[in-house]
Amino acid sequence: MMNRYRIKLAETPAEREQVHRLNYETFVEEIPQHAPNPERLLVDRFDAENEYAIALAGDGEVIGMLALRARRPFSLDQKLERLDDYLPPHRSLCELRLLAVRREHRHRVLMRDLVAFTAQRCVQAGHDLAVISGTTRQLALYRHLGFEPFGPLVGAPDAQFQPMFLSLEGLQASAGDVLGVTDGAQVARAPARFTPGPVAVSAATAAAMAGEAIAHRSGEFVDSVARVRRTLCQLTGAGDAALLVGTGTLANDAVAIALRARPGRGLVLANGEFGERLIEQAHCAGLEFEELRLPWGEPFPEAQVAEAAARGGAGWLWAVHCETSTGVLNDLDALKRSAERARAALCLDCVSSIGAVPVRLDGVWLASASSAKGLAAYSGLAAVLVNGAAPRTVPPTPRYLDLGHWLRRDSVPFTHSSNLVAALAAALARPDWEARFRNTARDACWLREALRAQGFALVAPEAASSPSVASIALPEAVPAAEVGAAMARRGFEIAWRSAYLASRNWVQVALMGEYDRAALRQLPEALAAEVRERTRHGERAA
Repeated sequence: MMNRYRIKLAETPAEREQVHRLNYETFVEEIPQHAPNPERLLVDRFDAENEYAIALAGDGEVIGMLALRARRPFSLDQKLERLDDYLPPHRSLCELRLLAVRREHRHRVLMRDLVAFTAQRCVQAGHDLAVISGTTRQLALYRHLGFEPFGPLVGAPDAQFQPMFLSLEGLQASAGDVLGVTDGAQVARAPARFTPGPVAVSAATAAAMAGEAIAHRSGEFVDSVARVRRTLCQLTGAGDAALLVGTGTLANDAVAIALRARPGRGLVLANGEFGERLIEQAHCAGLEFEELRLPWGEPFPEAQVAEAAARGGAGWLWAVHCETSTGVLNDLDALKRSAERARAALCLDCVSSIGAVPVRLDGVWLASASSAKGLAAYSGLAAVLVNGAAPRTVPPTPRYLDLGHWLRRDSVPFTHSSNLVAALAAALARPDWEARFRNTARDACWLREALRAQGFALVAPEAASSPSVASIALPEAVPAAEVGAAMARRGFEIAWRSAYLASRNWVQVALMGEYDRAALRQLPEALAAEVRERTRHGERAA
């Protein structure tokens, strides 16, 4: 009996990872087109521009794939001179590549479904003809799927391919019968979320959140909290982790209270909204400290931080790692070195960096984190990660902000949500954090390049840009609120409502949580279209 499967677009980092593994198995191990590597991953050179149709088995395994790309030069352009001379008349051309199916699932129906699904996607994008390099080992199958050969063979002697084309509209006309859908219903999707919070979560995380609640005093729940704390430490290299009920702001307040027990004055850095908030929280906690402020979007020079710490005799240093407001990723290693030279305890706001970029907390005394954002769970839990000496408190200290209570290992001190903890545990359970970091960094690099190509001004300099968020300064005549609302109508949820964004006429695109990678490739052009429309309207009004 044929295995059940469904066809969809690859949208999550986990699905992309499986695509790279199937790509390796097919085009390294089976068809010797590329050199082996110890990771057994093959990331296509056009990966940032590819859209992948995938076949998913019931357990979520990617069992088949086909890539679509519409930007020239194509791979086939580089193998066959004067490609267009071989092709029939057409309006718009695209390229299909990397058709691969796991051996145990190879049958014509699955491959036909992959091709038909992708044909729908191509026609919706305005293409009427597709080209592909079909392996000579499967020419009969390609012909059965509707591909027609043209031109000479290409490729190496032991990995030869036949150039072929496919009339998309002819195949798409029968796609409803093939797939059991009509009018593109198969590829419809909910609005794609590109905000720093809330973030899109995985199906496993959503299912964990929807589970039955358990008592926060039960041994089962105490054990589950302990496991989450251990996993956070493994992810970051921290020695311990306190798991609080609240947001990243609460975690930073707890850090401020812990800093009251440190000797000497401190130094607080600010080059954006969240650095300014650290200064405010330090004042509210009654801390004695110096301030080092830089213009928003300007990263901290290591020498300037070291000089300020030495000049003030800082006993502690507090800064934001990823400044969410601007998209600047402050240099973690430089902050560690500056604190070490000053013999100061280093504290960091890592709310927007942990889970989004690799973060190693050796050399950091306290770091704050949140269950949402990069960790891709629901808002409502905060963490303070600890290295070295356990924080002490100076009376009077509110019990809820006393990290000593939260760091106990034998119990959960205050009422907790077992659903939030279960959801965070599910989000942390991914086995592929390093792959997630690589994929997000690659997507972010592509995004920034695509935005700049559309004429947008990014707030953060490229050398200090965070992969997790890009802040975009819109022209003065183009209201950010109008653009944000228009993008929502187009199916893209971007950030624009925060006061610090509105006051500067900025919008943000965040790559946090389980973001929709297929929608990401459409976002820069959609954003540019909304800005152009308002620019033209303003010119007509003038």
